[in-house]
Amino acid sequence: MTDVVTLTLNPALDLSTSVNRMIPDYKLRCKEPRRDPGGGGVNVARVISRLGGDVTAVYPAGGPAGAMLRRLLQNEGVASHAVLTRQDTRENFHVFEEETKQQYRFTLPGPALSRSAWRRCHSAIIRELHTSKYIVCSGSLPRGAPEDAYARLARQAKQVGAQLVIDGSGPSLRAALKEGVYLAKPSLSELRQLTGQKLDTEVSWIKVCRELVAANAAHIIALTLGSQGALLVTREITLRAAAVQIPVVTTIGAGDSFLAALVWSLMQRRPIAEALRIAVAAGAGALLEPGTRLCTRKDIERLTPQVRIEEI
Repeated sequence: MTDVVTLTLNPALDLSTSVNRMIPDYKLRCKEPRRDPGGGGVNVARVISRLGGDVTAVYPAGGPAGAMLRRLLQNEGVASHAVLTRQDTRENFHVFEEETKQQYRFTLPGPALSRSAWRRCHSAIIRELHTSKYIVCSGSLPRGAPEDAYARLARQAKQVGAQLVIDGSGPSLRAALKEGVYLAKPSLSELRQLTGQKLDTEVSWIKVCRELVAANAAHIIALTLGSQGALLVTREITLRAAAVQIPVVTTIGAGDSFLAALVWSLMQRRPIAEALRIAVAAGAGALLEPGTRLCTRKDIERLTPQVRIEEI
């Protein structure tokens, strides 16, 4: 029995490095590169594992990049179920410019997901539904994946009493919310895309999140707001968390770290306000690490007391 299973249909091998300055046309001498396993659900699994949670990552993998992705997860001690494919796993490239402290993120398109690979990923999750407490579907859908992939899993999760968590965008998020999920973690830009509204005030954020909860789209809406912190809404409570004031090295993986710590805290039956506090600390912790390292347990524990929570 696994407490948490994550699904990443468009995983990546993340390559990060740094240069003194980005200059067009010049041959730029990069610093030593770092490679990390990536993709929404993969990152969530990495952080939950660091927190001591019982988690398995399900994802398709193919080619040399896919083999390295599997090896890197194994090296981190993250249990995984890799669905082997003929298509090469995509790679992403991140460059940190040392002079300006700015980051440049190059996200490559993933391969099309074959029907066979989708069926095997779907079957792997279905097998886990009966024995897992949480199913986390996170990340973009690749070409070839059904638009309602997450919605199908939400429907099946409800039938067996599993809690489905979604961090998606566009049609996949819309379909899953129509079916109803346990927890949804949109960013502000994703919520704007979902609703077609400007949502330029805190009052509008709260109103939309409460409407989604009232419509049974999700039991919990966790809205991440970047440098403005986060908002968490249930039927019983609305909580506002301020961002931790820290020097930002990178924003890569902050949302995944937030979601991982939130799911882990709920799995530990922490009070909802404490779960939000830990999640915000995890998101902040990811900002401290260059490249795609994500947050550490040590940073989460250090930053958690600094998170201010207000009930609205």
